[in-house]
Amino acid sequence: MYLDGKIGIVTGAAGGLGFEIAKELTKNGATVIITSRKKSKLTKACNLINKNCLGFELDVSNRKSVMKFIGNVSKKFDSVDILINNAGFPFEKKIWFKKIHGISEMELMNILQVDLIGTFRVTKEILKLMMKKRKGVIINIASTPAISGHTYGSPYSIAKAGSITLTKHVALEYGQYNIRAFSVALGDIYTEAMRRSLSRSELLKARTENTMKRLGRPEEIAKSIVSIAGDNFSFSTGNTIIIDGGKIII
Repeated sequence: MYLDGKIGIVTGAAGGLGFEIAKELTKNGATVIITSRKKSKLTKACNLINKNCLGFELDVSNRKSVMKFIGNVSKKFDSVDILINNAGFPFEKKIWFKKIHGISEMELMNILQVDLIGTFRVTKEILKLMMKKRKGVIINIASTPAISGHTYGSPYSIAKAGSITLTKHVALEYGQYNIRAFSVALGDIYTEAMRRSLSRSELLKARTENTMKRLGRPEEIAKSIVSIAGDNFSFSTGNTIIIDGGKIII
């Protein structure tokens, strides 16, 4: 299969998009490590995926948790081929709809700790493993507002814009080790979290904002990401790939 023998990590993958990505990786032959802050969720998710799934506890906002996770991965595997930084701070309406002048430093820092600094922490340590084998792919899940800006959600956009810049640095600094990096800028994806967070009218509005006039499906996003993770993109790196139904075209 496409990813036979590959070892992949998907952070924040006990549900939602991360779960779909992990499932798609195993369908294509990879062994996948999924992470969550809650052990009970990991057990359930791995049972739903298949035998090639392992669940490790991880809080990307906590450096000690990251180091413990890296230690556990290193004991189990001598290399990591794919890292997908998917863990993100939960969508909070009360933050999303605030204008910049109304956002507290604490609200901003809480999001940065997960979406940007957490991504940096995990990437930094996994790079060390990838450098030893002189190969690897790192994919950071970003969002279209990180490219275009938005009238809402500035802390989320700032964090994701930072992760896009991190992607570029990884590509430029580690290409010599055959390590590639990509950002995936997503539009509106119909996850369970989105369904719970938005009203019916807000969902209807989101459906009309791209040229395809629909929301993205987690499973189709997962297929795109898994394709990027393999050798079909072997001479591409540093790019931000937009998957948003044609809302932003550059």
